[in-house]
Amino acid sequence: MKLRTFLVSLSTVFLASNALALEASFSDNAWDGIDVPEGQQCQKFGGNNPATPKLMIKDIPTGTNAIILEYSDRDSEKMNNGGHGRMVYTLHAPASEVEIPSVPGHTFDLPADFKSIEAHRSPGWDKEGAYMPPCSGGKGHAYYVTIKAADGEKVLAETVLEMGNF
Repeated sequence: MKLRTFLVSLSTVFLASNALALEASFSDNAWDGIDVPEGQQCQKFGGNNPATPKLMIKDIPTGTNAIILEYSDRDSEKMNNGGHGRMVYTLHAPASEVEIPSVPGHTFDLPADFKSIEAHRSPGWDKEGAYMPPCSGGKGHAYYVTIKAADGEKVLAETVLEMGNF
């Protein structure tokens, strides 16, 4: 078993024992969780209008008023744990499932209902913005998004969705 697979499995067990887990999947068939789709890498490495993948989130707990999205590069200490951008998507009505639209990379101009919590941590590496698309230059880094259902500051449920390698 690869170390990365073991760590993901271990984090899933930890989440299952300590919090409710959300169900998350890609709404865009280009994203398969194995490889970052061509063109969805940062502009520095040839990205063409890169954006976050559109997501379907299910099993949202009652009382959730926001979905927090933390984009990360597992193979970079600086860019792990939300280093590619942290944002919140506001829910205006109770919902047990929601489709979260894409957010363009390399900009602070976010779609309605999104707010940046933390811009990506490497504006000098590539263009600044709320979200930096995968940007390792094809070195095989593993990208993922942590998805949290929240009521204000309280996290009610969460999960991790593997975005793929680049």
